[in-house]
Amino acid sequence: MIYPNNAAEKLGFLDIKELIKSFCLSTMGQQMVDKINVMNNYDHINKFLRQTKEFKNILLNDSPLPITNFFDIKIMAEKARIEGTYLLEDEFFKVSMSLGTVFSVIHYFTEREGQYPNLEALFEHLPIEKSILLKIDKVIDQKGKIRSNASPQLHNISSDIAKSEQEARKRIEHIFKSAQNNGWTADGNLTIRDGRLCIPVLAENKRKLKGFIHDESSSGQTVYLEPEEVFQLNNIIRDLEFEKKREIIKLLVSLTDELRPYVPLLLSYHGLLTKLDFVRAKALFAISIDAEMPVLIKEAELNLMNARHPLLFLNFKKEQQTVVPLNIKIDEQERIIVVSGPNAGGKSVCMKTVGLLQIMVQAGLLIPADEHSKIGIFKQIFADIGDDQSIESDLSTYSAHLSKMKNFIEMANSRTLILIDEFGTGTDPQFGGPIAEAVLEELNQKMVRGVITTHYSNLKTFANSTPGLENASMLFNNQEMKPLYILSLGKPGSSYAFEIAQKIGLSQKVLQSARNKIGVYQKKVDTLLVDLERDKKELIDTRISLEKKERGLKVMLAENEQLKSYLEENRKTLLKEAKIEAQNIIKNANKLIENTISEIKENKAEKEQTQKLRQNLEHELKKHSVPLKKIVKDEAAVDLQKGDWVKLLDSETIGQVMEIARDNVILAMGDLRSVVKLKRVEKISNKAVPKEIRKSYGHDLTQDFSAFSTELDLRGRRGDEALYEIERYLDRAVMMGLNSLKIIHGKGDGILRKLIRGYLSKYTQVDRLEDEHADRGGDGITYVYLK
Repeated sequence: MIYPNNAAEKLGFLDIKELIKSFCLSTMGQQMVDKINVMNNYDHINKFLRQTKEFKNILLNDSPLPITNFFDIKIMAEKARIEGTYLLEDEFFKVSMSLGTVFSVIHYFTEREGQYPNLEALFEHLPIEKSILLKIDKVIDQKGKIRSNASPQLHNISSDIAKSEQEARKRIEHIFKSAQNNGWTADGNLTIRDGRLCIPVLAENKRKLKGFIHDESSSGQTVYLEPEEVFQLNNIIRDLEFEKKREIIKLLVSLTDELRPYVPLLLSYHGLLTKLDFVRAKALFAISIDAEMPVLIKEAELNLMNARHPLLFLNFKKEQQTVVPLNIKIDEQERIIVVSGPNAGGKSVCMKTVGLLQIMVQAGLLIPADEHSKIGIFKQIFADIGDDQSIESDLSTYSAHLSKMKNFIEMANSRTLILIDEFGTGTDPQFGGPIAEAVLEELNQKMVRGVITTHYSNLKTFANSTPGLENASMLFNNQEMKPLYILSLGKPGSSYAFEIAQKIGLSQKVLQSARNKIGVYQKKVDTLLVDLERDKKELIDTRISLEKKERGLKVMLAENEQLKSYLEENRKTLLKEAKIEAQNIIKNANKLIENTISEIKENKAEKEQTQKLRQNLEHELKKHSVPLKKIVKDEAAVDLQKGDWVKLLDSETIGQVMEIARDNVILAMGDLRSVVKLKRVEKISNKAVPKEIRKSYGHDLTQDFSAFSTELDLRGRRGDEALYEIERYLDRAVMMGLNSLKIIHGKGDGILRKLIRGYLSKYTQVDRLEDEHADRGGDGITYVYLK
């Protein structure tokens, strides 16, 4: 139930219907669109939504559905039902074309059986009676005309007509040529008058030819004469034409009689075509507004994600602009959303978007929102939008609002969605505010769901302190003085009356006078709301920035993993190729040595020949030798000492030396410890180190060694906290080269001990674990020995 009757119109649902009708191929489909109503049955709504979703999938991802010919065959079927009537040639042709479409559609879905189950249900158990097409095809040709051979009688009559026309043509042409030779004819050729072929004869010569005058020219100088000889032939042709018409009617009556038993089936085919046109139009409209099928639930709740008002979306699409998406949730805990904020900030659009999308879903239409959005089912949808004053009913604007509120309170329940725009306006705010609050309290007690927009502070305060109500505001950029059209749940919004007035140029004198007239408390509240809005915007901007960086980090990690796996695969390939090449080198070397020995024996070890063979061997050896790089120690790296500042050569990262071990150096970079090769770093002066980096260390890193304790007490810690501390602790211990650690976890039930030891056993740097001596704590303490 939608109350009042014009609520759907005010929410824009009638405009949605008109847009859907524009996609229909037939008047039958348009009539079905007109009948769209809001449904309450879950199964019916789900069926209509899935049908539209499946047709949308066909339009976007499959071959086109063969539905080119749509005719209203219901009218023809109803006509054929009546005894004594018959269908005309054109009507039979339309029936034939429509049945061809029906059978093509059924064949299309049969080939894709199970792929579109909800659309297949449209013609389930519908028989394919192709005999109807065969019967029509025997009589009507592809152009919608009676076939000349539809019956033997018609064939004979048509032949006789053709012969008679040919004979009449020959005779009149002969007479025409003779009259031309005698100079009796006027300029021009043979012409048709009253359905008869006539000769144009000069008026003064009309008595020289025997025949019948059918017409004369406007000047009276030319008459159009049918020769007497041809007249008899034309009469015969006319009689044959009448006979032909009678035979055609006889055939059409006979064909209609044959079709009459199939009238119920024709009506079923008509229903299928109408439904297909209807669903197709809904699918095309869904594509035009980027609509998806939301998750349909049976509860009276909704959770819209990235929702857009469809009419606003289409208008912005023409102007190549985008609509700011709406995110809103209404459930058992947060039943009524009280939206406040500046004028023209998007409050009404927010409310109308919720109402219109809810109606669309319950009417079986896809909506422009994320497919993970959840939409429930409401038994009643009440709306109070705009001015409904009535002169006939003697109702003012405020009286009309109160009349609706009365009905809302009387009829509302927990499965009612209420939508109220500018709640409480239309009268003195001093009285309108309290009345609106009382109505809201009553509606809340009835557990209704809904969206209410308001400027009244008392409603914001009431929503803040009442369970079931939730404040929300439309964000506003108070620096640029323009709305952001973003709904923010959890806090009320300022009306920005003074800020907007200042921007449009209202004088400071008037503004100051206005400020002096409002109460101190109200001024503080409004200022607080403005500050909260600014802080909220900064938090949102920060969150968006962090999310962007997080996405970038995830991309980098994914690329790193791909590179790692690629290198691992290539390493195996290179090793395999190297082994194969080495085997080939060894084989070739063996052959070369064998040949060399053989030649030395053949030459009986002659000195010169032996020397040549040895040089040949050395040459082959050099070809496969790998030049060794000389390791040159970096003088700067050799001079490094603990506490020196260095910079990594392959990046701009700066760190401080903690320890030098052979050709490695342990660096401290903030809280991070890293081991790098000496050749990858270069020493820099203290002046080259930025102040913020030096300050972040705070003290000489060599103090870390003396401050580090080899004992870690984790008693009283939760499991995840303990493991986090152990991970940090072990990393530092390994960096410092310690051999053993002492971890105190206590005995208790042994849960923490088991968790810690299980973690340590998987740590690659841990050699073994041991209990403390029984006198000094036993299994309440674990000694960790590092490799």
